Amino acid sequence: MLDINLIRENPDLVKENLKKKFQDKKLPLVDEVIALDKKKRELQSEGDMRRAQRNSLAKDIGALMREGKKDEAEKAKLLSKENNERIAQIEAENEEVEKQLKTRMMSIPNIIADDVPLGKDDTFNVEAKTYLGKPEKDFEVPYHLDILESLNGIDLDAARRTSGNGFYYLTGDIARLHSAVLSYARDFMIDKGFTYCIPPYMIRSNVVSGVMSFEEMDGMMYKIEGEDLYLIGTSEHSMIGRFMGEVLPENSLPQTLTSYSPCFRKEKGAHGLEERGIYRIHQFEKQEMIVLCKPEESDYWYEKLWNYTVELFVSMQIPVRQLICCSGDLADLKYKSCDIEAWSPRQKKYFEVGSCSNLTDAQARRLGIRYKNTATGKNEFVHTLNNTVVAPPRMLIAFLENHLQADGSVFIPEVLRPYMGGKDKIIPKK
Repeated sequence: MLDINLIRENPDLVKENLKKKFQDKKLPLVDEVIALDKKKRELQSEGDMRRAQRNSLAKDIGALMREGKKDEAEKAKLLSKENNERIAQIEAENEEVEKQLKTRMMSIPNIIADDVPLGKDDTFNVEAKTYLGKPEKDFEVPYHLDILESLNGIDLDAARRTSGNGFYYLTGDIARLHSAVLSYARDFMIDKGFTYCIPPYMIRSNVVSGVMSFEEMDGMMYKIEGEDLYLIGTSEHSMIGRFMGEVLPENSLPQTLTSYSPCFRKEKGAHGLEERGIYRIHQFEKQEMIVLCKPEESDYWYEKLWNYTVELFVSMQIPVRQLICCSGDLADLKYKSCDIEAWSPRQKKYFEVGSCSNLTDAQARRLGIRYKNTATGKNEFVHTLNNTVVAPPRMLIAFLENHLQADGSVFIPEVLRPYMGGKDKIIPKK
């Protein structure tokens, strides 16, 4: 959510930002916000005046009654009644205006960074840099489900019976590999100085609306029937919500946290061969990084975070690239974002395995997360950032394709062997 002062003082900037994000249909919202804000301030001014008048009339009535001027006192009482009725009316009007204002404010996207490439959708995203190249296999790489089945590592049929499409059982060495990657990612981030956390897996609606747009919520979140609770789509939601309404000491920043959680997503509209298997699913596990910092530090942390993911994948000998997200591909709360994509030897192209975002103060403003600026003595909003360390289901696809050997075995990189009981490869069972 933007600062109301920015919309008041520079509406043209806000409108230009909407155009850059190809959200012209939202342009009327800016003028509506300005009109509602003006109405709110007018009501506030009149309310303050009438509350002062109420106090003055109360004193006048008391004085008139003491002086025996009953007729004048009755007239003053009538004025007081009319004044009180108007105060109640103002408060009701103000509540409705504030509701309408907040709804519109939360629909206006964050101002994007100057270096975000302009484009309507993800086809305009820009490759920044590749790591480890695009290695070719001298044999045909099977579909990832075929690899998993050859290793007795997955049971989709049983999952369909118990839970439906979009779920899976991982078994044997593949299940162990899944856990090994998460454990390695956890320790990797702890070694970077991050504090390890396991958050709640359900959050209330006021946290949901604080961390994401209404459109995202509808497309992602599962609601618990009869409860004001949602299953998290990523631990970032719960982790940022942890600081809701707090004023953090300046010396506690930056907060650098890494969290593990299962994640639950509706994944509406998924289809096609590459969307099946374990690429796009309703339940998965993920290691995340979250940073809360002072505004002047968020660009620094943004660069640091996505580089950590690159370093992790390179350490597992998986080729990746950084892809800069264009304006039309940015979610409304994002200032800038990039995807980390892994190379698929089977498809001969990259696919997303993680995403890094700087949201500046958009989430913090919605959730009321501030810090005490000791230089100014004022409470200011923090900046929030998040980044995927690793999400094993998608990572497993990249891992299996890149480390598959001609004999059907899967090579285990050295960094993962301590988590795999010393194994250097997984042998096919079929």
